Amino acid sequence: MPMLPRIAPHKGYRMSFGAILLPMFLQVALTFALLFWMIILRLRAVRKGEVQLEAAATRQADWPPYVQQVSNAFHNAMEMPTLFYVVVLLGFMTKTLDTTVYVLMWMFTLSRIGHTAIHVTSNKLAHRTPMFLLGAIALALMWILVGGRIIVFQTL
Repeated sequence: MPMLPRIAPHKGYRMSFGAILLPMFLQVALTFALLFWMIILRLRAVRKGEVQLEAAATRQADWPPYVQQVSNAFHNAMEMPTLFYVVVLLGFMTKTLDTTVYVLMWMFTLSRIGHTAIHVTSNKLAHRTPMFLLGAIALALMWILVGGRIIVFQTL
């Protein structure tokens, strides 16, 4: 079995494989939670007659606002986090993850949780936008660090 890369937050201490990937697993769990919540809300809306099944089948449904809010949050969880998954796995494979990237991973994940919480409750852009930007900046910095380390220090 190949040795797994480990992050060394300080001398003499190494993090486990699971701890390194925990922010990514949490982001995946958030996405699945939104998916199943969206399915439940959509099925209820169809059963209540708020949406016609035929319209839903062709993506022409006019979902009630509470359903659309969760649906939008789910679709949002499928967009930018894709870049997160790629950079985490790329960094892991190339052993370019370190404490800085790990902190950025948590910043991204926590900002996405905050963004989602706002998205499915008040949905106020004045509150949601800073959370989105925090995640976007953390993700961009992760790509700069991992990509830069690969380009400068490693040959694949």
